Amino acid sequence: MFAVAIMAVGYSSALAQTAPVSGMVELKKADGTKEPVVGALVEAYRTDIKTGFPSAKTNKRGEFAFAGFPLGATFMLSVSAPGCSPGFLTNIRAGQDKLLVTLDPGDGHKFTEDEARKGAAATKPASTGGGQSAELTAEQKKAQADYEAKKAEVEEKNKKAENINAIVSRAVKEGNDAFTAKNYDLAVAKYDEGIAADPQFVGSAPILLNNKSTALTSRAVDNYNKAIKLTDATEKVAAYTSVKKDLADAADGYLKSWNVLINAPATDIVDKANYEATKLGALRGAKDTFWKGVRTEQIDPSLIEAAKVLIPEYLKIETDPAKKAEANVTFADLYRVVGDSDNAIAAYKKILETAPDDQDAMLGAGLSLVNLGYINNDKTKLQEGANLLQKFASVAPDTNKFKKDALDLIDTLKKEQNVTPQKAAAPRKKP
Repeated sequence: MFAVAIMAVGYSSALAQTAPVSGMVELKKADGTKEPVVGALVEAYRTDIKTGFPSAKTNKRGEFAFAGFPLGATFMLSVSAPGCSPGFLTNIRAGQDKLLVTLDPGDGHKFTEDEARKGAAATKPASTGGGQSAELTAEQKKAQADYEAKKAEVEEKNKKAENINAIVSRAVKEGNDAFTAKNYDLAVAKYDEGIAADPQFVGSAPILLNNKSTALTSRAVDNYNKAIKLTDATEKVAAYTSVKKDLADAADGYLKSWNVLINAPATDIVDKANYEATKLGALRGAKDTFWKGVRTEQIDPSLIEAAKVLIPEYLKIETDPAKKAEANVTFADLYRVVGDSDNAIAAYKKILETAPDDQDAMLGAGLSLVNLGYINNDKTKLQEGANLLQKFASVAPDTNKFKKDALDLIDTLKKEQNVTPQKAAAPRKKP
């Protein structure tokens, strides 16, 4: 398994929107005249939930201002000042300005929070005097409606995210448990449940796709080992067909994982290290699947199409020379196994250009050249193939399981095609 931990599914709620609130406080004298109240204390309390807010004081013009009230919240203002009776203003919303609080002369009493809240609760929207109600303007009502719609949209998105998180977490756990128990059928089914929850989200889909592909590859190898022991021809063919499909589906899963990863919006990549590890897991897992396709010789053409994309990407990130060489040979082997000798020869020769002593490339190129020579009755190809097979046999240790096959094929070419390996010409000595 490449990864058992899932990246958290994240969606931003962005609900911390605010707007300023401002107004003024005036004193209505006994003679009916009015004047601004300087230094009045204006205290804000939320009425939709029980919480306070930083207070403000009026300036020399009796004006007060709050930098920002949360949109959607409801407030009341409790106002007190020396020489005045306290008052309050209810039904305050973010964005309101030019609010007016009119106080009467008094002893400077200040309402406690409890007194202010009780007074506000008893105040009707149309009341006047010590308790006043501030109505929203048409523009403010529209802003409030827009905010409520946005809030509902975000809440719905967050609810969906919570459901996806639950499905994905359950799928990862149950899928991994099934994989550990070698119940590959159940593991694949569970990973599919998690993928379906959000098939394009970079925080979950690629890991689930990688894990599913690992399970498919394991199931393919398991079924292949069972298939080679079958004696009934029909059962054997059906078993090999199943192996071929699982390997093709595994390669397709790694390709889908890769595409989700490289096409993900930058804002969705919240854990860069995990993201890079998942990319590496997809490429290494795919390379292993291709290798097993070669060893089982159960290769669907779609597997090669996936290899055309993923092997070059793997070579970009792999730092181990031996693993890079193995990947190159595996790519060429895929063509050889399906009988595409022309592409196989081209791929093997590309390896031999920089690594002329690569035994696997010599063997693969030799076999492919001989195959093409037989198909086209081309003695030139047969000769070139025989030469490479002889070179391989001369350097391969006796423990190499393909050495005997190479020698047997050389013997057949001598007897049936009158083709004998030629020694490579010795390099000319410099004068």
